[in-house]
Amino acid sequence: MHVLATAGHVDHGKSTLVRALTGTDPDRLAEERRRGLTIVLGYAWTTLPGGSEPVAFVDVPGHDRFVPTMLAGVGPVPAALLVVAADDAWMPQAEEHLRALDALGVRHAVVAVTRSDRADPGPMVAEVGRRLGGTGLAGSPVVAVSAVTGAGLTTLRSALSRLTGALPRPDGAADVRLWIDRQFSVVGAGTVVTGTLPAGTVKVGDRLELAGAGVVRVRSMQSLGAEVEQVSGTARVALRLGAHPGVDLDRGAPLVTPGAWWPTTVVDVRLRGAGRPPREPRLHIGASAVPARLRALDDDWARLTLGAPLPLRIGDRALLRDPGTRAIWGVEVVDPAPPTRRRRGAAAERGRELADASFGSLTDEVRRRGPVRVDVLRRIGVATATGAPATGVSRVGDWLLADELVTVLRGRLTTIVAEHRERYPLESGPPVAVAAQALDVPDVRLLAAVVRPPLATRDGRVVAATALGPSAELPAAVERALDELVAELTAAPFAAPAADRLAALGLDRRALAAAHRAGRLLRVADQVVLLPGADALAAHQLAELAQPFTASQARQALGTSRRVVLPLLDLMDRRGLTRRLPDDRRLVNRRRA
Repeated sequence: MHVLATAGHVDHGKSTLVRALTGTDPDRLAEERRRGLTIVLGYAWTTLPGGSEPVAFVDVPGHDRFVPTMLAGVGPVPAALLVVAADDAWMPQAEEHLRALDALGVRHAVVAVTRSDRADPGPMVAEVGRRLGGTGLAGSPVVAVSAVTGAGLTTLRSALSRLTGALPRPDGAADVRLWIDRQFSVVGAGTVVTGTLPAGTVKVGDRLELAGAGVVRVRSMQSLGAEVEQVSGTARVALRLGAHPGVDLDRGAPLVTPGAWWPTTVVDVRLRGAGRPPREPRLHIGASAVPARLRALDDDWARLTLGAPLPLRIGDRALLRDPGTRAIWGVEVVDPAPPTRRRRGAAAERGRELADASFGSLTDEVRRRGPVRVDVLRRIGVATATGAPATGVSRVGDWLLADELVTVLRGRLTTIVAEHRERYPLESGPPVAVAAQALDVPDVRLLAAVVRPPLATRDGRVVAATALGPSAELPAAVERALDELVAELTAAPFAAPAADRLAALGLDRRALAAAHRAGRLLRVADQVVLLPGADALAAHQLAELAQPFTASQARQALGTSRRVVLPLLDLMDRRGLTRRLPDDRRLVNRRRA
């Protein structure tokens, strides 16, 4: 189906024209019929000549007191029927509606000059052409009609048929965002909501989320007065949600695909319109109208803080309206998840950043945001690659970051590791959590994209190649202590010095760990150290024993103590030099010894 919204000044014949086109009165309320004007949104539909799909009309109020209701009807609709009267002047509400359509980015419209039976439509047709010039609706077809005599209705239907035939086809697989424009209760059915579905598909049984406030279930559904099992946008739809939906469903509330959108209360926008909006305008998007606080970032950019969370995406078009003067500005959403800016001058800096940016491209968004989760980008409207990331983008788990940033972070990390080694010479490098914090990255897993030779991660630390292996440099005091210890162990290879001897040499746990990492000592257990290769030497000597042998026999053969031999045998088991039997005796693996 196609959905069009009417627009125009009060009492210029919008509802009468819709009734003439569809045979249905869109004014459903007794109060509307009594007063002769539309108060709430009305709906009617028909099939145009030559058209295979029905066309639904959203009939909006034209009175100035009901402009918010009018915007609720126009907001989610891709095309409009603008109505002006031949026997009246161009009126304020017609001008306001035209500015709203233009600001919302509506580019498909037909203009009907009504009451052509009462006055020559020629002057108003010319006036319409002049008024539409300079807007996105310039060049729209203008048709003179009379709903009373029927003159021009055939031409109008043909123009509407051409209009609907040129509308872009919405994506039926898109995430659902349905702005509720009416909510009421039906005896025996419970709560019913209606709205215009611009894209996506809703099925009976689906669960929809109310902007993070809760989930409702679609129990049944109607479209154009008929029960349906599913409907795809663009479409008018009524959803029955049962007697107790569990959430407040006021007009303007958005029902969305759960987990697919980013409910935000802070959003950066591009402004379109003359002058600067007030500090506290109202934001109109879809059928929603929420209070906002505006902070100017630059001449064409602003940050809005919203009075209620809304599911927004990059590229959304909306309106800012001054409730006092009724002035209107168009806005385009450029960032529904903007960075926090608190320091002095940050607003102007952000404005310059936005002025130089492009929006919606995966590569550009990742470059501008720094490390960002894939899910965040998808929910704010950036198409994310399901396989390999875009050119110039690296992926680590569910994080994306630009290759240029990776290069910068690598340079900074090299400096961080070097400074840590200088400050803590007995440590091979900073712990990965400390390195991530120093780099100001939000997840330690991102180091996987940053750590490259000559850096590496070992034992939970980020280390440089110079901190590993025999060439690793140690402090002079540690070197002197090691020289003395090596002499002692060379004379008695398995006589590991006791803790008090290590303390006397000045070798604490950190120094022993550093010597072990540098390949200068073999750390068998806590404060049990031997020379490198002591495990292989022990295997060679134990191979001379009758196999299998006990730990006691090994202790005697090596001339050492239980404090040393038990952890040494465990180490040899792990390295495959010996094999432990169920009775705790061991065999030497002669192929490894």
